[in-house]
Amino acid sequence: MAPLVKQLEADPDIQSVVCVTGQHRSMLKQVLDLFGIVPAHDLEVMTPNQTLNGLASRLFSGLDDILAAEQPDRVLVHGDTATSMAGALAAFHRRIPVGHVEAGLRTGNLMEPWPEEMNRRVVDVVSDLLFAPTASSKANLLAEALSGQAIVTGNTVIDALHLMCARLERDAPLRESIDARLPFIDPTLPLLLVTGHRRESFGEGFANICAALATLARSGKMQIVYPVHMNPNVRGPVLDTLGNSPNVLLTEPLEYPDFVRLMQRASVVLTDSGGVQEEAPALGKPVLVMRDVTERPEALVAGTVRLVGTERDSIVNAVLQLIDDEEERRAFARRVNPYGDGRASGRIVAALMGRPFEPFSSNELPGYRHPAVALQSGHG
Repeated sequence: MAPLVKQLEADPDIQSVVCVTGQHRSMLKQVLDLFGIVPAHDLEVMTPNQTLNGLASRLFSGLDDILAAEQPDRVLVHGDTATSMAGALAAFHRRIPVGHVEAGLRTGNLMEPWPEEMNRRVVDVVSDLLFAPTASSKANLLAEALSGQAIVTGNTVIDALHLMCARLERDAPLRESIDARLPFIDPTLPLLLVTGHRRESFGEGFANICAALATLARSGKMQIVYPVHMNPNVRGPVLDTLGNSPNVLLTEPLEYPDFVRLMQRASVVLTDSGGVQEEAPALGKPVLVMRDVTERPEALVAGTVRLVGTERDSIVNAVLQLIDDEEERRAFARRVNPYGDGRASGRIVAALMGRPFEPFSSNELPGYRHPAVALQSGHG
């Protein structure tokens, strides 16, 4: 959302107000500082061991007070978080129009990802402007016959990545300072970058993931770097299983520039994150997704990601196949990432203001065939 916030700030015809809910405080602060964003409202809703219902109740109460005070013409929310769901519903209850950034992603299974699949569907139902990142996402919205207008913009996460990569390219001191903060990287070994935090994997799923990483570490074929999410349901099994494993470095969550730099230096990315499924392929990195389904089927069609689930042997075999095959890793770098061209925020602002713009089209990218052609044709 940060690139869109900056695009809104730069438009003289728009007065924008930023509200943050305060989840994952340390991670939020570094993003706000990086992009120079000063929130007008901070709900600070985070509490230890909170439940989803408890979080939602605090979000609704806090957001309702802010909407009453600000009286906005429109509310913009992003993605599939509890904050986005509560923000969209709170605005809807006050008859304030809602624009959903990153609309239309679907797995077809309410339990995967959980609760994000439900959150995203709820936001789409109450939004009158649906900013779909791809043609496939727009097709999902058309198939559901929602009342909002669906517009293909590309994804703002790619905007942020383009901005960060350009900054790293032109700012050698910044790049060198980040590398100095990552002295643990062994240039003689392929680097496996891991991120994992999905709620549906808590318990047995995370136990399997950790067992797979321990097996991979013992192979001696790679260095594993895992920035560990703050959720105790993640940190507990990860630290217990991998805390003393050879060739495994567990870090605190990284600041965005550091994480982008780490993706640039990675050989393979193993993740259950939605955003990383878009970001890492944009850098030409092979991505293995520790989920059984993904709301980003375009990446599967483009061949930029592979689903490996959360079974130990499946993860181990998929990682070793890529680590052992340098040519296959290089082939990933030649494939097309269908999620944007870095101009999604500009398209969204143009749509908000009724200005002309060209929607994003991954069909124009060489070699890409999106999986929604038949579905779109069926809707005329």
